[in-house]
Formats: sequence, structure tokens, C-alpha cells
Amino acid sequence: MEKAADTRQSIIDAVLRIIGQDGIAAVSNRRIAREARVSLGSVTYHFATQHELLRESLLYFVGEETRRFTEMADACTGDRLDLQGAADAVGLVAGGTEFDSRRIAPFELYIQAGRDERLRAAAAECFAAYDRLATRILRGLGLPDAERLASTAVALVFGQQLRRLATGSPAEDLVDTLLVLTQPAPR
Repeated sequence: MEKAADTRQSIIDAVLRIIGQDGIAAVSNRRIAREARVSLGSVTYHFATQHELLRESLLYFVGEETRRFTEMADACTGDRLDLQGAADAVGLVAGGTEFDSRRIAPFELYIQAGRDERLRAAAAECFAAYDRLATRILRGLGLPDAERLASTAVALVFGQQLRRLATGSPAEDLVDTLLVLTQPAPR
């Protein structure tokens, strides 16, 4: 049974790599088998349809991201969070300095969820985890209406991440942008 779980995970990892490298259109059972180093029959045994492959890959990513962001939110405890703590959390969200295929794949999957309503529940679950972390950080910084502002902060992070992806701008730009927005307006 463990071997089957390992094979299934290898397939999901391969799907995420392929999507990140060449997009969803590049996902084929033959390429997955080659990337995962499993037989072609293993791919079709574990995943009956292309939709199931995409859905399970997105769900796996969502599970990992939800766990990661929940741990980060739990680390943002206490009544107040200083700007350096917020900057550190945002830096972790930014994911370092480089985009690899596993960081690009989710953007492709989210776009696919816009085309395929069967993937939307999984995407919504991931965004809910992002919103929880944003709420915790904003609340820790003492911003009023943290829950209301969280989805806007998440949208800003995603927009900045797409900008980084498209232009190669550094992660520090995202941190700087968010820190500027959390400062009180001059009077």
C-alpha cells in the first residue's frame, strides 16, 4: 500500500513540475510517466481522467499551502506584531528569491479553476488559508477591520507575485509594498 501511495505522490509531483515548466497543455500521461519514472499504466491506474489529475494536484498543493500558512498564522501570536515580524512573514509568503516550477504551477492551476468550475472549491480552500494568515498579520499590526482587509492584502500579494514572475523583480519589492500600505496615513 505504501508503494502505491509513493507512486501516486510521484505522479502528482510530476504533474506540478510539468505545469510549472510548460503549462497545463503540456500535461500528458506519457510525459507524466516519464517525469515520475513510473509506467504509463500506473498513471492511468491512479488517475482515470485528466481532470482528476489536475484536481488532485491542486488539492495536494492546497493541502501543503494550507498547512504551511496555518503554521505561519499560528506563529503570529500575541496582541501585537511588529513591522519586522510582519516583514519576515511576508518574506516567507514571497517564497524566497526564485520561482521554480512548483511555485509557478499553482498560478496555472488557479487559472484553470477559472475555466473549470470543478476545481474552484479546491482553489477557494487555498485562498481561505491565505486570508486567515493575512487576517492574523493585519490584526497583529493593529489594523482595524483586519478580516475585511485580508482578501485585499492577499490579492495584492498575488498581483505582486505575478509581477515578480513576469518581470523578475525581487521579493523585497513585495515586502516593501506591503509595509508601506500598513503604515498610518500622514496627517
